[in-house]
Amino acid sequence: MAKYTESKCRLCRREGAKLFLKGERCYKGVCALEKRPTAPGQHGAARKKVSEYGLQLREKQKCKRIYGVLESQFKKYYLRADRMKGITGENMLSLLERRLDNVIYRMGIGSSRAEARQLVTHAHFAVNGRPCNVASYIVKAGDVITVKETKKDNKFFTEIKQMKVGAMPKWLEFDPESLTGKIIALPQRDDIDAQIAEHLIVELYSK
Repeated sequence: MAKYTESKCRLCRREGAKLFLKGERCYKGVCALEKRPTAPGQHGAARKKVSEYGLQLREKQKCKRIYGVLESQFKKYYLRADRMKGITGENMLSLLERRLDNVIYRMGIGSSRAEARQLVTHAHFAVNGRPCNVASYIVKAGDVITVKETKKDNKFFTEIKQMKVGAMPKWLEFDPESLTGKIIALPQRDDIDAQIAEHLIVELYSK
């Protein structure tokens, strides 16, 4: 599977927005975007006229990079959302939010989606009592996510038990003491804080 191995801070600079790809570093003064708020490359600071297509493309790229998915995966989410009832753009964001790696990140277990994805692929979690190491697994309302019993003594998770639960999306709940989370409901557009203009992505794929 293809994997991005270059500097993640370059992605934030290219999109001109914080994508929160590096956990705590993104909240500190060492953030590359704050130091160099221009696109990477020798022509990054040059002013460029952006076309309608360019705006749509940048929005798609930003969304892909926030959730850490490839083009083929992203296109499948769009096509699936288009077949669902409701607004296509909102359906697409809901599907992305319901990815298991994103849910783990939203629960505060991983400092970034990349770290949460690594925890999932290393088989630390079970969904409804069944082990799951598929980061793209789409959770449903009522699903219960737990850290596997054999992993709870891991130093990483013993520290999680002692943490205070921060702001949690209203569609999720998480108990750090038992290392158990639950999907209370499906995420709605108001529950998703990512600054994404999803209608531009729909317009791009609809051409």
